[in-house]
Amino acid sequence: MMVKMEKGETPLPNVMETAFYFEQAGIGLSKDESYHIFLALKKLVSVQPIQTCRFWGKILGLEMNYIIAEVQYHEGEEEEETEEEEVIEEGGKRRGDVEDEDEETEKEDEPPKSTYKPPPVIPKEENGTGANKYVYFVCNEPGKPWVKLPPVTPAQIVCARKIKKFFTGRLDAPVVSFPPFPGNEANYLRAQIARISAGTHISPIGFYQFAEEEGDEEEEGGGGRDTYEENPDFQPLSVVEMVDSLSTWVHHVQNILKQGRCVWLNPFQKSEEEEEDEEEEKEEEPDELQQEIGPPLLTPLSEDEGIQNIPAWTAQPSTNLIPQYAVAILQSNRWPGAYAFASGRKFDNIYFGWGHKYSPENHSPALPPPVQAEYPSGPEITETRDPTLEEELAFKAAKEEALAAAEEEDDEEDVEDDEEEDDD
Repeated sequence: MMVKMEKGETPLPNVMETAFYFEQAGIGLSKDESYHIFLALKKLVSVQPIQTCRFWGKILGLEMNYIIAEVQYHEGEEEEETEEEEVIEEGGKRRGDVEDEDEETEKEDEPPKSTYKPPPVIPKEENGTGANKYVYFVCNEPGKPWVKLPPVTPAQIVCARKIKKFFTGRLDAPVVSFPPFPGNEANYLRAQIARISAGTHISPIGFYQFAEEEGDEEEEGGGGRDTYEENPDFQPLSVVEMVDSLSTWVHHVQNILKQGRCVWLNPFQKSEEEEEDEEEEKEEEPDELQQEIGPPLLTPLSEDEGIQNIPAWTAQPSTNLIPQYAVAILQSNRWPGAYAFASGRKFDNIYFGWGHKYSPENHSPALPPPVQAEYPSGPEITETRDPTLEEELAFKAAKEEALAAAEEEDDEEDVEDDEEEDDD
């Protein structure tokens, strides 16, 4: 049985209808594979407490491919899972603390402690917000078990922007790269999904709108808008209008900042107690960081930057022979394989590709850091060179002369002492 929503609707997406519209432009999978994916999503919805479900796309791999489902849990279900994860993490930390105490008692002579302080770790965004707004399930083929991908962290997104790796199709495969990626292929896949979604998920202008309460908060100086709702008064544009101007399309997924988060966070901002402790210790405070500000939600595609002489998007109708039945198709040139269609009040986004961003130049990995400088040399730590044979002979002769001179002085002193005794 399929999980029913409160309004009697099912979260199961109509994959075949979406495939039909993309097929008008020659995009998509075969009908057999699309139907198999539909059945696989039906099985996923019947097992998991899912509120919304969508076929995100298919990422190709060297050994196996990834079929990706984008879902949202019912309210309360996701919170329980996060609480369980936090309890497990806290328990693990406590055990580690006990082990550290035992090791400290065993060690008598501790080596000198390093004064290096690593940069603060940027915390990940909570589930249901920012880059972790949706939960993603993947499988290699329709019918195989669905695997839930872990939440993405800012460090993984920042590192994923610096590397370019092909997927193997095995979630537990290591990602060998420089800079080293903090995780395995499952984490790298999740980071690429977040990047592709943030850059290519679009919708016709006016389909979504901000709630009035959020607008009031922003006017008062609150944070940026991060949620939206469907516009019941949406009037769809014609296919000709949506193809001629990119300003008729908007991004409905938050942009990811350079920090790796959708909402900027100051890593050096601390609580009042920590600030008091720092004042007592009088530690040097780092320079204040400038807050990163990205484009807001529902920004038109006309503001997207191109790639040298290539526009960010290519818009075209599905057919020029019968324009009254054409569908507006958009293709991303920044993320090859990302497509969107719109026909009346219906639209959708999909991705078929290798999960790589387009680059006009060949990918050049980051160079390793320069070799660490040697310890400053000085006479107190410099090893003396071995003397030559001539220097040894000269030193030996000088030493013998000094001994002979010392013996003569001793003899003279003894003679003087004897003469003084005779006089007495």
